[in-house]
Amino acid sequence: MSKISIILPTYNVEPYIERALQSCINQTFKDIEIIVVDDCGNDKSIEIAKDYAKKDERIKIIHNEKNLGLLRARYEGVKASNSSYIMFLDPDDYLELSLCEKIVEILCENDMICYSLFKQNEEMQFIKNDEEISQKFNLNDYLSHCANSKKCYWNLCAKVIKKEKYLQAYQYIKHFEKINMGEDLLIFLYLLPSIKTIYFLCSQNYGYYYCFNISSLTLSYDNRKCNEQIRILNFIKENFLTLKKGLVYKFYFIIFLDLCLYREEDLYNFYKQNISNAFLLYTKKKIFKFKKRLITLAKKILIKLYF
Repeated sequence: MSKISIILPTYNVEPYIERALQSCINQTFKDIEIIVVDDCGNDKSIEIAKDYAKKDERIKIIHNEKNLGLLRARYEGVKASNSSYIMFLDPDDYLELSLCEKIVEILCENDMICYSLFKQNEEMQFIKNDEEISQKFNLNDYLSHCANSKKCYWNLCAKVIKKEKYLQAYQYIKHFEKINMGEDLLIFLYLLPSIKTIYFLCSQNYGYYYCFNISSLTLSYDNRKCNEQIRILNFIKENFLTLKKGLVYKFYFIIFLDLCLYREEDLYNFYKQNISNAFLLYTKKKIFKFKKRLITLAKKILIKLYF
């Protein structure tokens, strides 16, 4: 049985998938499983993956019967994995070649490992994080760290997670049959309470390379995606009070405040691109600024009270 399974949910990523696969098969640590999930795109992504699978027996290709979306495609890959630990790689991104070797050194001691994520900007330069100190947290310390920083760390990419804990968390959200926006946060809310130890593996030398892709779901925006994110926000709004108590619950509330803040900004940008009425735009801009100040103030007060 492999130490780690890398899951690649694949849908119309023909220009990028070869780079992603190369970053997996050329890892300095070789005892890995690479699972490509065919989510029924219409380009040659899977044909490229099949060519690689012929040359490397560690590559397994799973075919969905229809397009299921990112959340479910990842789940299908996890179900098919044979490792106790999983990590996700979007096929338009790639991994530093020594990453798995560094992860395995601390793998069995932690429920979750968070490693560096290097995000590419529009000038195609990778912005590397300032944090250089690797450290281990229990859940309470981790939540305090997140609450007092500008990051909530809920993205599933740039994490290694125990397979059993991911599968348990998925059961709470399995009724979301197809979703492509905000799925990381949705499952992370249910994953977090089962985590006891978290290790931050911080380095500017190895990590996850999050690439700028103009056609990606996170960069493109339309009514469907807007409604999908609002659907998730409504779900969190209706359920976060009953999810968990104590420190975890407080963290959920802080996440919810952040979501309200960023969601308002996204909605305003969406309105700006699609509504020509100058007065309406002016009004929404003023409302957004007012809400932003209120939410920021509320978050600061809550952090002071709870942490």
